Amino acid sequence: MISTEPAGVQARLTRGCLAMVRVAVALMWIQNVSWKVPADDFKALRHFTQFAVDEPVWAPFAWLVENLVLPNMTLFGWMTLLVEAGLGAFLLVGLATRLWALIGIGQSLAITLSVLNAPHEWHWAYYLMIVVHLALFATAAGRAYGVDGVLRPAWLASSHPLARLMVRAS
Repeated sequence: MISTEPAGVQARLTRGCLAMVRVAVALMWIQNVSWKVPADDFKALRHFTQFAVDEPVWAPFAWLVENLVLPNMTLFGWMTLLVEAGLGAFLLVGLATRLWALIGIGQSLAITLSVLNAPHEWHWAYYLMIVVHLALFATAAGRAYGVDGVLRPAWLASSHPLARLMVRAS
């Protein structure tokens, strides 16, 4: 089928939809940070992390959680809180989006390996989290109405190592 829309309209629509997906994923992470509070040594997070041991998805991951994560829950709780807050913030503004999409894939995999077999969990939620981060990575979603799109031309024109790094991260 041949599109009757002008190319510019179609491109803006595509970029707008991509930006909306990126912002929706950012808001998902921001909303999920709200219950990962350090109160009582991350009690709520510990509850869900325990499922990795009680209802294991993959034995090596269950062993890692049981022997490394749970005994050091304060450290891992803070790491989780900071990573997920970073995911929300950086994806929301569209800065270093490809880097944060990769981090989102990693975090989504960790969540999946923790709670996939937990009671009353919908497994497709975790698969979709991974796939949407793959899409954000593949499309360089921060270039669509994000900071990456605004700053990338300057990064490309610069020979500074940080600028070169940001080109790759965007």
